[in-house]
Amino acid sequence: MGVCETIIEGTIPAGGLRLDRALADVSGLSRERIKTLMDEGRVALAGKTAAQASLKPAEGTPFSIRVPEATPAEAAAQDIPLSVVYEDAHLIVVDKPAGLVVHPAAGNPDGTLVNALLHHCRGQLSGIGGVARPGIVHRIDKDTSGLLVVAKTDAAHEGLATQFADHSIHRVYQAVTTGVPVPAAGTVRGAIGRSERDRKKMALVSEGRGKHAVTHYRTIEVLSGAALVECRLETGRTHQVRVHLASIGHALVGDPVYGRTSSQHKPLLARLGFRRQALHAAELGFIHPASGDSVRFASPTPVDLRTLIVELGGQGG
Repeated sequence: MGVCETIIEGTIPAGGLRLDRALADVSGLSRERIKTLMDEGRVALAGKTAAQASLKPAEGTPFSIRVPEATPAEAAAQDIPLSVVYEDAHLIVVDKPAGLVVHPAAGNPDGTLVNALLHHCRGQLSGIGGVARPGIVHRIDKDTSGLLVVAKTDAAHEGLATQFADHSIHRVYQAVTTGVPVPAAGTVRGAIGRSERDRKKMALVSEGRGKHAVTHYRTIEVLSGAALVECRLETGRTHQVRVHLASIGHALVGDPVYGRTSSQHKPLLARLGFRRQALHAAELGFIHPASGDSVRFASPTPVDLRTLIVELGGQGG
């Protein structure tokens, strides 16, 4: 029995463009996906198999693309509740609770955001690289709450990934730091890479060894032995806010990896049952990869973090 496939047919809308670019523009597939389909002999120009992505066909040249049905993702679909902030045919923005892992891995084979999305988006995933899976273009830590955008289509995945790569994504985090930063606002610059002393941790490293990272912070409210700090990210490195704030002597309250709970805060955290780093991805903005519109989303401070802020003498975010 043959593989089920969809045939996309049409004509090249304008001359002068590379074939992979022209076909991506007209088909809704990414250029990388087009190249893969060309390698598989599934793209034809004027009835002849096309294998050269850099070819610049004339306007009006007929084409056909045979797109095989997306293969099922390896991860299982699981009915896990999701807080959906926005959703359309191209992407979905979710408000992830603390404690939920984003992607299946050796220590967390299921029960993740990906498993939840496979259930929620069943029948809507057109295939990222030929696989019916949600396109994860960025992650937030298991014990960090807040906003995450996920692609449903190949083209949306590529469009979002490009924005993350060129650092044009708008991202704002709320953090509760141990102690009050001095100065009250500033910028932390420092490359981030794996710690040589503990491979499970990230650390500031020399520019040549790690990835360039920039965090802008400002103190919103002075708390008891702590501060509510807003962090705007220029880059999005693993554990960036946690590492950068710890590097200036103000690790996040509750951070078991980069901080040490002060004797002042230990009884409070135990009483509240607060067992995570005090970090929330509060704002997320980007250019919608399909419409070209600038979109921005906000997530309210979650109850556990708001309670912590109030108990520390603040307004609750």
